Amino acid sequence: MSGKIARKILVVTVGRSDFGISREILNRIAEMDGLDYSLLVSGAHLSQAAGYTVREIEAENRPIAARIPLPDSHGSEEATAQAMATAVAGTATYLARERPDIVLVVGDRFETFAIAAATVPFNLPLAHVHGGEVSFGATDDSFRHAITKISHLHFAATRDYANRILQMGEEPWRVHVSGAPSLDNLRRAELPDRAVLASRFNLNLDRPPLLVTFHPVTRQSDDVGRQIQVLLDALRKVDIPIVITAPNADVGSDVIRSELARFIAERPSVTLVESFGSLNYLAMLRESAAMIGNSSSGLIETPAFALPTINVGDRQDGRTRPQNVIDVAVDTDAIVAGLRRALSPEFREGLSGMANPYGDGTASDLIAKVLAAVEIDARLIAKRFHDMKTD
Repeated sequence: MSGKIARKILVVTVGRSDFGISREILNRIAEMDGLDYSLLVSGAHLSQAAGYTVREIEAENRPIAARIPLPDSHGSEEATAQAMATAVAGTATYLARERPDIVLVVGDRFETFAIAAATVPFNLPLAHVHGGEVSFGATDDSFRHAITKISHLHFAATRDYANRILQMGEEPWRVHVSGAPSLDNLRRAELPDRAVLASRFNLNLDRPPLLVTFHPVTRQSDDVGRQIQVLLDALRKVDIPIVITAPNADVGSDVIRSELARFIAERPSVTLVESFGSLNYLAMLRESAAMIGNSSSGLIETPAFALPTINVGDRQDGRTRPQNVIDVAVDTDAIVAGLRRALSPEFREGLSGMANPYGDGTASDLIAKVLAAVEIDARLIAKRFHDMKTD
């Protein structure tokens, strides 16, 4: 670091997924002359029920500037709204005391939106990663697009997503196509090998398992019980070891957890992992026979491993589809058919050499360079609406 005062970047992380996405961004910021960062940690990271994943951050000796614990939001819409209120208040208290130069947020979580909203009265530059995406089945859509309109800099995973940001009236100079930063982990980080992964999580990986990652569909919260039951009924019809990751902290996750507990009790070959952590999760994708569920990781990260993926339902409707993804309805027969196709040798062989539309693992370099170079002035803060030209 040179003698000049470093530009302070406050990076927000509210759960295991966005920390994994941010990891290499943090590393590039730390390496770049004139930049420094600290973390605002909230959400599931500080929840014992969700595995208290702040331990992963602490184990990497990352600088934590603030911790904002939130009330449990698993059970109801009211609890989610109350958690958002707590996030806004806690962020305001911190920002009144400490003033970063730029705040960086990732994705579309309700906690992330609440923290982003709290920066507005402070006139702080906000940078947003993974804007412009669409997931029709989730309230995340509303949060993501609202964060876009609050933000001053945008880092989109694909050109199509950047175009959506432009359609929302954002000035072109603010919008950058970076690719998905989670893929940078594959290029730079060392993933645990099979033996270490198996030992760390008490898994038998002699036979590649089916990896299941299923979250509540927040626009269909009344249907979450039926959806998880349909998925589990389909899984009962296939003979393969199964590894399940816990759902995220959205309304309906308690219903999913209850059904998973019953399923695991009847199937000794099934293992539930509360939280792999980002690098272990990537290693699990590498070791799996296929993935099934409704997580965005099935669209963004699995292509890097040419891993057959069954996307269930419409939680991810609107996102770019790589060729390894098989879309199926929430229907037992449709899911079973999708599983049989994904697990066939012919399908896996057909994915050899496939390209990942979400980038090549260099997103964090571009993001760090933009954060270092952008002028923090009235032009950055005072946003103008950019009208699209029409015929």
